[in-house]
Amino acid sequence: MAEKQIEQILRDLSELRFYIYKNVDKLQSTLEQSELTNKGALSSLEFRLDAILQANLDTFWLLMCSVLVFLMQAGFMCLESGLTRRKSSINVALKNLADFGIAVVTFWAFGFGLMYGASYSGLVGTKYFLFFTNVAGYQTYFVFQAMFVATAATIISGAVAERLKFFSYVIITFITSGIIYPLVGHWIWAFDFSNPDRKFGWLGKLGFIDFAGASVVHSVGGWVALSILLIVGPRTGRFRKDDAKGNKTFQGSNTPMAALGALILWFGWFGFNGGANLAMDIRIPLILINTFMAASAGLISSSIMGIIVMKKPEPMFMITGPIAGLVSITASCAFVSPANAIIIGAIAGILSGSFLVILEKLKIDDVVNAIPVHLICGIWGTLAIAIFGDIEKMGIEITRSQQLYIQLIGIVSIGAFCFFSSYSIFKIINYFYPLRVSKINEELGLNIAEHNASTDTHELLNVLGEQVESQDYTLRAPQDSFTETGLIGTQYNRMMNRLEQSEKQKNKWKNRVSNEIKLAMNVQKRLMPNRDLSNYPIFGLNIPAREISGDFYDFYLHNDQVYFTLSDVSGKGVNAGMVMAKAITLFKIFAKEKFKPNEILFEMNNDLNETNPPGIFITSIVGSYNLKTDIVELSNAGHQPAILRKGDNFTEFPSSSTPLAVIKQKSIDTYKLETFKLDGGRIYCFTDGFSECIDENNNEIGIEGVKNLLKKHKNNSLKKELENATEEIRLKSLKKDYKEEGLKKNGDILEDDLTIIGIGK
Repeated sequence: MAEKQIEQILRDLSELRFYIYKNVDKLQSTLEQSELTNKGALSSLEFRLDAILQANLDTFWLLMCSVLVFLMQAGFMCLESGLTRRKSSINVALKNLADFGIAVVTFWAFGFGLMYGASYSGLVGTKYFLFFTNVAGYQTYFVFQAMFVATAATIISGAVAERLKFFSYVIITFITSGIIYPLVGHWIWAFDFSNPDRKFGWLGKLGFIDFAGASVVHSVGGWVALSILLIVGPRTGRFRKDDAKGNKTFQGSNTPMAALGALILWFGWFGFNGGANLAMDIRIPLILINTFMAASAGLISSSIMGIIVMKKPEPMFMITGPIAGLVSITASCAFVSPANAIIIGAIAGILSGSFLVILEKLKIDDVVNAIPVHLICGIWGTLAIAIFGDIEKMGIEITRSQQLYIQLIGIVSIGAFCFFSSYSIFKIINYFYPLRVSKINEELGLNIAEHNASTDTHELLNVLGEQVESQDYTLRAPQDSFTETGLIGTQYNRMMNRLEQSEKQKNKWKNRVSNEIKLAMNVQKRLMPNRDLSNYPIFGLNIPAREISGDFYDFYLHNDQVYFTLSDVSGKGVNAGMVMAKAITLFKIFAKEKFKPNEILFEMNNDLNETNPPGIFITSIVGSYNLKTDIVELSNAGHQPAILRKGDNFTEFPSSSTPLAVIKQKSIDTYKLETFKLDGGRIYCFTDGFSECIDENNNEIGIEGVKNLLKKHKNNSLKKELENATEEIRLKSLKKDYKEEGLKKNGDILEDDLTIIGIGK
């Protein structure tokens, strides 16, 4: 019994062991199966998390790049404002502000749809108008592309600066960002959002490569800018015909600001090229390195070009050089080595500098050199990708020559479409609505003409202009110690304060001199004959050119004999008047003693020679007329010939010696004495104001003209004859449109003093 129980127990234990072994295997298999399932789930979850993280990282990167590209708008504003003249710098800044808003809204309304919508024959998009989506990826891409379209519009702004109406530029921005740019962008960049590798545009399908927009953005902006430049022409005075070099340099308002703009563009370009990758991956470092190296090479090569052309490090070459390098690397920055990037940038710097000179020769006025930098270097960059690009990185299965051919097709197609379409559109618009401002507004400056935005420079110029017109020297310029113009205004006001004080002192002296001149005039009048001479057959007239005459005449009367003299002191004014006063005094002294005319001249000469100021001399005629014998004695010292008229016949008595006070004479015989009878004739003596009078043919009338004048009035009394002849000469001798402050009545300023005397019944 006990044995049976033991056997039963052993059997039970054996079954239990078998059951345990059996279930352990099942449990182990279950556990192993469960472990495999959990590992797959974890791996799948990990993959999904990686994908979400990468997508978010790509989104963040693209948005950050969008911000950098937006910053480029500020760079363009600084660059263009700095390179334009101060009177239009505000206009340029406002255009850069306005075109961004206009371009983005226009791109949202229909530009994005034309560019990325479902394609019609590879030419134009047909959906995504009034673009709106909740898909973050689409939203991010729209933001990035909106920055690009604004850049294309801004390129035009700087090229055509200082001559376009503000609303003209609004129209240009609308058409460029809403039609021209989206269509070109569709040809190259349009793709299926559900399958990014599927291209829509005909150039994209053909294999045309433009990584970040050397053609799509920069060449488009350059072609449109060129067409407008040809329509509106250069700024007034930019290329002067009288300039041997054919150009006139317009100095920009602020070169340091322009340089700052170039640096901001350089910084923002990292977003421009880096964002075009559309993802944050291992290609980004190479893209950024190539961007930096190309810009640096462009700066160096363009600067060298400036030194070669201008013989110095010229600012325009240095400022535009790095931008040229940046434009050129835009198409290939993901596909070339840093060494090749340097070559591409260096060639771009040389091209931009060369075409800068070419545009000058072609008289195309591109203010910021947008054509050399964006158009020419954009074309070069588009070609460079086929020359230097890594075929494996580009993912192409054709040869370089084939790729170069495709790139050329794209360049020609884009150029033809952009230039001819924009030229046609804007030419038509210009016919009905002139794009350019008026010449007056251009000269005034677009800050004032277009925006009524005055500057301290304009206010300063207004004050200066008003002072010129009004001669009101109490006006003062605006002052500001924090601007260059304000500092100029401050110094100008200090100068005007000094000038005003000086003017007050000058006026005091002027009033004093004026009073003294008036006194001298009165003295001179008193020295001239002022007695009633109606009982004598003599008459004389003197009309001074200015207040004090250098001519003089005098009569000295004895009972039966009249002494007369007519003289001309060299020079005019007070100095001549003083010499004249002494000469009259000497004449009267010797006439009183009844000296012969030649004796009087002899004595006057030797006295004046000792006392006259250097360089002052006197031409003089002295004579006597005996009323009883009708005999005239006459002597001439360097003066116009005296003229004897009998009927229509004239006899001249020319000078026989040098003028008085030139040299001391030793003999009375130096002065020839003429003696003759009047026999009913008249003797005339006159100064050179008569004979040097200009006729209607712009010739001097000469002695013959004086004779003809006397013959014309011969039937009058002596007084009337001389008055009429003198008035005719006076009217001819008046200085036309001549303004001179003085004491003369009616402002009658003559070319020379007019003096004439006559003797005879």
